[in-house]
Amino acid sequence: MKIAIDAMGGDNAPEEIVHGAMKAALDFNDIEITLVGNEDEIRKYLTSNDDRIQVLHTNEMILGTDEPVRAVRRKKQASMVLAAQLVADGKADACISAGNTGALMAAGLFVVGRIEGIERPALAPTLPTIGGEGFLLLDVGANVDAKPEHLTQYALMGAIYAEKVRGVKNPRVGLLNIGTEEKKGSELTKDTFTKLQQADINFIGNVEARDLLNGVADVVVTDGFTGNMVLKTIEGTAMSLFKMLKTAMTSNLKSKLAAAVLKPDLKELKGKMDYSEYGGAALFGLKAPVIKAHGSSDRNALYSAVKQTRIMVEHEVAEKVKASLEIQS
Repeated sequence: MKIAIDAMGGDNAPEEIVHGAMKAALDFNDIEITLVGNEDEIRKYLTSNDDRIQVLHTNEMILGTDEPVRAVRRKKQASMVLAAQLVADGKADACISAGNTGALMAAGLFVVGRIEGIERPALAPTLPTIGGEGFLLLDVGANVDAKPEHLTQYALMGAIYAEKVRGVKNPRVGLLNIGTEEKKGSELTKDTFTKLQQADINFIGNVEARDLLNGVADVVVTDGFTGNMVLKTIEGTAMSLFKMLKTAMTSNLKSKLAAAVLKPDLKELKGKMDYSEYGGAALFGLKAPVIKAHGSSDRNALYSAVKQTRIMVEHEVAEKVKASLEIQS
């Protein structure tokens, strides 16, 4: 199994990306990794002599400030684009980048390509829940405008991923809405509700945003605009709560003593809510796995993204999505 990694993408590249790749290669002996980027910079941190880790040199990279589509079309030697090209050429089974999200989506579409029958790919991270199971949210920004047909395809792809990659038997699929009643919401959600009822999935109906972290569903579908707002709200709230908790726990001697006693429990809680444990956001609907790691990914987050990618390739998620579409058509 061959995985291409954009070594220059993300806030902590290439150091954390390289360390995460080395950790993954150490734990998984069935993978080969190609680090794409500036070889001199990569070699500063590549201490492993494992011949399963190769370097593809390029000086060009896509910046976070670049206009996504234009950058992908003009910077054909950029590390992200070359990683995607390795997949398109059959030299890699999947690719990962923590770089510019829009550019990675463009590279996925223009270089890797869509599965025939998929109208709009969806960007889908797995987010934490209180019980630790996590849930898949799609779409979170690949498509701001969506039609009922798109959301129905998201539900199908999400259900396949939840079952094959996350090991959830008969995953519960919910439609994000402003209420649980069938007739609630916009024309988009009402029409989507009807289509999901007819789809070959375990559709449990509408779900509300306040119940997401309680694990109300294993897969939650929505349009990209709403999904991105929910994602950023969850991330922002989690960071703010931990900051508030830290301030409260260090405000005086009594609080510090209490914090010392509670430290193991607080560490466990933080681990449950840590995005890095769940890997990256998969771009569903493409011919091969393309994974968007968090922009601030450290080595553990990159390691989790490789682990996630490995399972997607092993379980042939893209092929199973294609097969399911053929059966339904």
